[in-house]
Amino acid sequence: MRILGVDEVGRGCFAGPVVAVAILLKDGFYDKRIIDSKKLAENKRVVLAELIKENMLDCGIGVVCAGLIDKLNILRATKQAMQVAISRIRVGYDRVVIDAVKLNNLNTPHEAHIKAEDKFMEVAAASIVAKVYRDNLMKDMHYLFPQYNWYKNKGYGTPDHIEAIRKFGITPLHRKTFLKGTT
Repeated sequence: MRILGVDEVGRGCFAGPVVAVAILLKDGFYDKRIIDSKKLAENKRVVLAELIKENMLDCGIGVVCAGLIDKLNILRATKQAMQVAISRIRVGYDRVVIDAVKLNNLNTPHEAHIKAEDKFMEVAAASIVAKVYRDNLMKDMHYLFPQYNWYKNKGYGTPDHIEAIRKFGITPLHRKTFLKGTT
């Protein structure tokens, strides 16, 4: 049975997009090192993302920007990113497994599991690819707004990021609805 694994990253960030990945691995592929991206050091995630790319049949990525997150709310934006990621898959699959978020309007059998990345390698693989993809986006955005240190904090609400917001204000990449009490 082919499982399409779906996960997202960046839900709790102060800046940048939410990114979802849907990934379909080659039949029979297994690697015990592929676990939840939050449990891996950045350098290991990068190595594993390459391994995953070499062993996948298809991958879809959905990105929803900060402005749309503010307009929709983070849950609706996450669902939109997931729907986009799934819609980009061109290879057939039997079931969709999603980390925690329930989606409607899927024509394939699907299920959401809390901590699905700990139970399904396909979801863990999606988690890793999504994290590496989003981290790279935030590193690129760092060069536009270096005072926020996104190269290091990736847009999360770290003390140095909060201090930079207080000192320099916000950018178009900041989620205004996430910043109450920081400015």
